Amino acid sequence: MSAKLKQLEDILRPVVEGLGYEFWGIEYRSQGHHSKLRVFIDDVENGISIEDCEKVSRQISGVMDVEDPIQTEYTLEVSSPGMDRPLFRLEQYEAFAGHQVQIRLRMAFEGRRKFQGLIKGVEGDEVIVVVDDHEYLLPFDSIEKAHIIPVFE
Repeated sequence: MSAKLKQLEDILRPVVEGLGYEFWGIEYRSQGHHSKLRVFIDDVENGISIEDCEKVSRQISGVMDVEDPIQTEYTLEVSSPGMDRPLFRLEQYEAFAGHQVQIRLRMAFEGRRKFQGLIKGVEGDEVIVVVDDHEYLLPFDSIEKAHIIPVFE
């Protein structure tokens, strides 16, 4: 996790949790005047409504105005992680063991950067993923992006 993401999480997690929601994770894309801060919130029992997102967005906006961690203009989005939820922490991979996942690494591992398979679990700081009957231990720090692949039955 970059220093900027860590700083933003340290500021925003207490705001989200103080409102009674689970802080799922954040994405920050710095692109000059078109930067985007996306905050994912969850509520396992009740789900997330548009009103929930608006409520959290108002609180985050106020805190961000005071703390001012992003010096340029940016767009704030507050969202549910959805069915194809992104994964940000090792605990989330562990919780979704048995689910299909799509993972993109920062650098190639065994000749590839993209993996799609079944999360088997977590071992230390590595995510165990089964792809075509081959088990990979992917170092968590090397994962650039990952999300659950929803299954519709």
